[in-house]
This record gives sequence, structure tokens and C-alpha cells, in this order.
Amino acid sequence: MDGSAVRLHAMRLGVNLPQTNRYDLGRDVTTFARAAEEIGYDSLWAYERILAPEDTSGPHGLYGVPGLAWPESYAHTTDALVTLGLAAAVTSRVELGTSVLVPGLHLPFRLARTLAALDTASGGRVIAGLGSGWSIDEFAATAPRPIEERGQALDEFLDYAAAVWGPDPVVFENERYRLAPSRVNPKPARRVPLFLAGSNRTALGRIARRGDGWLPTGVPPEKAGEILAGLREQAAAHGRDPSEIGCIFQLGLRDLAEVPSEGRQPYTGNVKQIVEDIAALGEAGVDHVYVTLASAANGLGELIEAAHSLHTEVRAAGL
Repeated sequence: MDGSAVRLHAMRLGVNLPQTNRYDLGRDVTTFARAAEEIGYDSLWAYERILAPEDTSGPHGLYGVPGLAWPESYAHTTDALVTLGLAAAVTSRVELGTSVLVPGLHLPFRLARTLAALDTASGGRVIAGLGSGWSIDEFAATAPRPIEERGQALDEFLDYAAAVWGPDPVVFENERYRLAPSRVNPKPARRVPLFLAGSNRTALGRIARRGDGWLPTGVPPEKAGEILAGLREQAAAHGRDPSEIGCIFQLGLRDLAEVPSEGRQPYTGNVKQIVEDIAALGEAGVDHVYVTLASAANGLGELIEAAHSLHTEVRAAGL
């Protein structure tokens, strides 16, 4: 399917970019970005991991689970915004998303300017997928605030970015930063959509108040639908139009091996089985799914083949 064709399908479909040492990163990011746009994908995604600690005991474990090992790929992950910049340079239509970027690991003013520059350079294609973070090692290595203040850091970034992306002169002041009236450019080419991760009460409340949508992963389709409906009710209680709260679902894969249909867990199996999950997410009210094919494939050729197969099967299913 020609990627420039008018899309008639309700379900938007994305795929993640290669970021690990399974790939030749000097070549494969741009090659795959071009291929994915030509196939007809709607969005390309990159995630943020800045290190992988040797010590995974206690709170150093993956997701803070004591002793849980980190994936080897997290020790070889390219910078999310550099990766998206490479993709932006060789594409013209696909949106470019972060899933997720952790603002608490960055100086908020600098991150806001970088996202604005990427959006301008890409012609208004950036989706800012943001999360509060969970790694005490990443926060200790670089964060302006301690991990105990990760929620405040995310809110601070949202406040600062709103100012920086707004009209000049820009003014901002809180207990940590002071920006005197200044011209800060470039501005984003469009209002950058803000999709926020998390499913606890605090995270969902933040989305209901100030996010453009929810960015979940791993939640079974029926449960995702329930949470999304509740989130839109919360948004309405804050005086917002609930129909404007979107949902971009990260469908995480480790491999594409077929599994028995009986008792199959969501988001496992081969391409045809994954399409069943995408259909179930559509029934639950999700209208944009991106699949982490780069994490399941071994090398560029296999990744492009899987991307062709998935896109063909999704569209053949009428999604």
C-alpha cells in the first residue's frame, strides 16, 4: 500500500524503530523508517533507556522489583530523540512518538526546546509520550530532582513546556527555575500532543486534567477499555470534552512465535494472533496501536518482513 494514500481505516498503526545492538544503527534506523512509511504505517516510535545497572538487587531491579534482571538491550539503547531525528530526516508523513520519554531525567527547558526543534524540523509530526520513570539508578545518574519527586518533575515539565511552546516573550518561574521575559524559538509547528503513561490513580488523574491521552502497555483489552472509559469520565468532570482524550496503546512483543490458542495470554503469538489482539483493542475503544516489532525481530531484513506482514494482516482484517 502506498503510504501517501488517503487512510480510510479507523485504527492507526505504528511500529517502533530499531534502537539496540541487534541492528546496524548507522544504517538501519533510516532504512527502516523509509520502509515503514512506504508500507503505510502511521507512526514510528522510540523509547528512552539511558543505562542498565550491574546491581539489580533491591530497588535496583527492573521496574523496582528486587532482583529482576534488566533486558540486555537496555544496555545498548540509542537516544530516543536522536533516533527520531534520523527518522524525521528521511520521512515526510509518519508521526514520530516517544514511548516513553522521562522528563524527570532532563532539564525541563532544554527538553522543551529539543522537542520543539524536532517538531519544527519534521513539519509538525511529534507525539510526546511521557512517563514519570521508575529507575532509581537513572534518576541518580542524571536527574535534577530525586526519584521521590518524579511526579512533580513531570508536572514541572508540562508547565515549563507550555510556556516555552507558547508565544514570545516567554516567562516562567517556580521554586527551581526563573526564565525572564525572553524570545525562545523555534516553536513547535503544531500543538504537540501529550500522551502520558501510567495506570495508577495519580497518573490517570494527571491525564484527565491536562493530557491529550493515555499511553498504556500490557493491559488486557477489556481492562484497557474500562480504564479508558473511566478516564474520559474524569476528564468530563474537569470540564473537558471526553471525546478528545485519546489512547495510543503500546503492544509490546518479545518474539513472534505462534502459541496455542487455548489459554493464550494477550499480546503473545504470531502476527495473526497479534492482529486478534489489535482487533480486541479496537473494540475496547483504542484507535491507535503501535507494535514493538523491532524488539521481536533479529535484524533489519526480518524486521521489514514482519512489518509488511503485520500491516497487511491488520488492514485485511478491516481494522
